[in-house]
Amino acid sequence: MSATSSGPSPVHTLSAAPPALTTETAAVHVLVVDDEPALRRSLARVLETRGMRVGVAEDGGQALEYIQRTPPDVALVDMMMPGIGGLEVLSRVKAMGIPIEVLLMTAFADVDAAVAAMKAGAYHFLTKPFHSNDAVAHAVFKAAEHRRLADRARQLEQVLLSKERFGEIIGDSPKMLDVFRLIEGVAPTSSTVLILGESGTGKELVARAIHQHSPRAKRSFVAVNCGAIPKELVESELFGHVRGAFTGATDTRPGLFEYANGGTVFLDEVGETSLAMQAKLLRVIQNREIQRVGSPEVKQVNVRLIAATNRDLRAEVLSGRFREDLFYRLSSIQIRIPSLAERLEDIPLLVQFFLKKYNDSYGKNIAGLTRRAQTVLLQHPWPGNVRELENVISTACITATGDFIDISDLPEHLQHHNTRIAGDEDWRPLSLEEVRKVHIQKVLQMCNGNRLRAAQILGIGRTSLYRYLKRDGYDVRPHSASAGAAA
Repeated sequence: MSATSSGPSPVHTLSAAPPALTTETAAVHVLVVDDEPALRRSLARVLETRGMRVGVAEDGGQALEYIQRTPPDVALVDMMMPGIGGLEVLSRVKAMGIPIEVLLMTAFADVDAAVAAMKAGAYHFLTKPFHSNDAVAHAVFKAAEHRRLADRARQLEQVLLSKERFGEIIGDSPKMLDVFRLIEGVAPTSSTVLILGESGTGKELVARAIHQHSPRAKRSFVAVNCGAIPKELVESELFGHVRGAFTGATDTRPGLFEYANGGTVFLDEVGETSLAMQAKLLRVIQNREIQRVGSPEVKQVNVRLIAATNRDLRAEVLSGRFREDLFYRLSSIQIRIPSLAERLEDIPLLVQFFLKKYNDSYGKNIAGLTRRAQTVLLQHPWPGNVRELENVISTACITATGDFIDISDLPEHLQHHNTRIAGDEDWRPLSLEEVRKVHIQKVLQMCNGNRLRAAQILGIGRTSLYRYLKRDGYDVRPHSASAGAAA
């Protein structure tokens, strides 16, 4: 109810035709709660003309019954009503733990109370008289978007909990599930493993997962970046040296292979090693023997060797830069890590994982990304793979001031990302309806027909996706082949 002396101020009616139904508003469910019948009807009409599903209640008691029976996305509630007012409705909804957003309507005189209500959990407040119909509809949509982003964040957290068996290796795309199966298969053995993948894909994480799920898990895991150690020091680092073996060798030191005895040695960027070092590595694999630099003594070691490279080792063998016998020894079991561009459907899970990590590090409470920020991430080619994505989220967590990361919080090169249509040379003007149809089919194709995953990437509910597919003439029956793939 309005607190002005002139009586309730209804929302302005639109003089133009209402806008067409859009994907942004089509699935929004709103409850309008006000004891003024004229205002209730006017608000309901404004929201319905924008494609929203609207329920109404004339007081707080009816509103609570409606919310318990059919929870809406957003409740648009007047603060001043007989009986149960808006603040009490808000308090009870929060106490019941029902995941909806509450928008309070108030007169200018009640603004201080409305601000206090926001601290108690209200999403926002609207002051009467309303500025325009568009302002009301926009506020409702933003509240609904906030609710759905928060729901999506919780869903992703639940999925992440089920993936903890592989630590920080995150993903449920078909290609990553294949990687998980290979890890499970090779971990119990002592076989040498070669991990292939671009820089930043997480090769060391895979090596650690193999070690942690092996009988050697309680022993040492030693990671060595062969490309980061000067070539003249690699042998000493790996195998150790005796005093006086070379200038600066003032004492006798064991190498990393001895330190890891009984455990696992991970040689990252093994393709960077010299031919002389490759011969010594071959001896370790074949005979389990090492010699410290400057010592004639042969020592036995029991280590599992896991190697990784972002190079094409077959091409290196053909060019004479890598020993063929070592290549075949290392590559008896190969695990290829897909690039991030090959598994874009894993980005939401990875983002949520990094958000949790950096929320804890920076003392933040960021719930997720806005839809437009998500779109930018899905369109980026990610040359730096998962490492680049982690850096983006880490930086955004520092700069973001709201509950959700928006485009303005992303690094500058992503803020000015120029979205291009694939195949620009064949570009032709399309209606928005045609663009929507083509985009949905491309996302479905990327997800191998998995409709649930496609809906998550598109940022819509699975029911909405089914409605669009049905409108476009596709079979959405549960027993159809395509539906089966989505199960």
